[in-house]
Amino acid sequence: MSQTSLNKTMKAEITSSVEQHCLPPGSATLSINITDRIVLERQLVRKLDSRLLPTIMLIYLMNFIDRANITAARLQGLQDDLHISDVQYDTVLAILYVTYCLSQVPSNLLLNRLPRPSLYIGCCVVFWGLSSTLTGITTSYTGILICRLFIGMPEAAFYPGAVYLLSRWYIKKELAFRSAILYSGLLIANAFGNLIAAGILSRMEGVRNIRAWRWQGSMTIFVGFVSMWLLPDHVSQIVINCFYRRDLQPDNTYWLSAKERELAQIRMAEDTGEADKDHSKEHALEGLKMALKDPLVYIFAIQTTFGLIGLSFSSFFPTLTKTLGFSTTTSLLLAAPPWLFAAILCCLNAWHADRTGERFFHIAGWFWVIIVGSVIGISSMSVPARYVSFFFMTCGNAGSALNLVWVSNAIPRPPIKRAAAIGFVSSAAALGSLTGSYVWKSEWGPSYRPSMMILIGALVISTSLQFVIRNMLIRKNARLTAEGDAFEADRIRVEEAAKLQGITFEDALERRKRFQYLY
Repeated sequence: MSQTSLNKTMKAEITSSVEQHCLPPGSATLSINITDRIVLERQLVRKLDSRLLPTIMLIYLMNFIDRANITAARLQGLQDDLHISDVQYDTVLAILYVTYCLSQVPSNLLLNRLPRPSLYIGCCVVFWGLSSTLTGITTSYTGILICRLFIGMPEAAFYPGAVYLLSRWYIKKELAFRSAILYSGLLIANAFGNLIAAGILSRMEGVRNIRAWRWQGSMTIFVGFVSMWLLPDHVSQIVINCFYRRDLQPDNTYWLSAKERELAQIRMAEDTGEADKDHSKEHALEGLKMALKDPLVYIFAIQTTFGLIGLSFSSFFPTLTKTLGFSTTTSLLLAAPPWLFAAILCCLNAWHADRTGERFFHIAGWFWVIIVGSVIGISSMSVPARYVSFFFMTCGNAGSALNLVWVSNAIPRPPIKRAAAIGFVSSAAALGSLTGSYVWKSEWGPSYRPSMMILIGALVISTSLQFVIRNMLIRKNARLTAEGDAFEADRIRVEEAAKLQGITFEDALERRKRFQYLY
């Protein structure tokens, strides 16, 4: 049977099985039947889940421990050793956000263009671990300030880069749950990170006559080198090599077969009706310009900034549990259950968001739960009521975990624009975190009523803007439907999608017309 006849036969088989298997017409070009296609796809996703997600979660944990170390180090004599004041210590904490905010957009643009993002992310982890380690040999305020400034640059590559890398491998109805698993690593780190950091510092105190806080960063360097081997590269780069030059497969994807790599690219083309790759003319600056011309990017950035102000209690959670009146150790232990509950809820919420394809209520709904928790915290100082309010407040992270996922869904193509948009919105998130650090003033304790009122106001603004985004995407979907045959798509990407799926350009264009934004 010729390849053309085979493609026609397979298209007929798949069309008759669409409703049963939830696969679109023209969804397979590999020389396998529909049942084998489903088995192969499950195998591919399972391999990605078992390799990509644990690696990113481990890096996330190292990132949190490195950040927690600087606060725990204060208890281990950092200020006395370096002879710095409280104001200087606050500056040491805040200076990281300067380079962190400024570096996220260029980092994501660079990540999109590099053929080996695994090496890029791995090197960034090594460099921030190295900078963190160098913090341990500083002897002055200027030295630690410079180290913290340099930590911000490589750290900027991680979270927005990780979300973008996930968006290159997982389709839109898989992305929310996987990103939530990544985000749940942060929540688990919130539960145990301070205890882990304190434990490391206590065990390392005096080893080789070195203060404990000076050991920070060494473990992160090791994780960075390992991640270079574990993380996959861009699926489009891999499949192009596999499709045209099978002898040029990247070394770090030996764990995927040739068919799995090809299927990975086909899945991404099916997801939006366009190939997930940039044109030669779509360089980094062009991608940034496209992102900055899109009003959605600015609205996402502003709502994320206010959303992170509303979540600023996360950095001060041990302080909040301390207001219950227990010892420091007990307060740290009491901080763990709300975060563990939030981590479980985060994954369940994302799983349901993927199943339904809905975004707004899966994000805004949990922000409203924070508002309820804040109202309880404002209204009562009793231990049971206040502890229950902490559970309500941490639940809001289930919504925040989907924020960059929604950006990726709302701005899917071209990849260079998506990378710039994710980096830009993530930078805004860092500004929100920085602003939020000034919300929890010690003189407002132990009730922190003014802080919680600020949280409520910020979350009202954030959810209002999310409602605006939802309506804009609904209008975009209506416009796509109304345009019909007048719909204009990117011809080059549609042609590439047709080639990957083994269908005609006309069939691929029809499929592209059926694309809808998730809202």
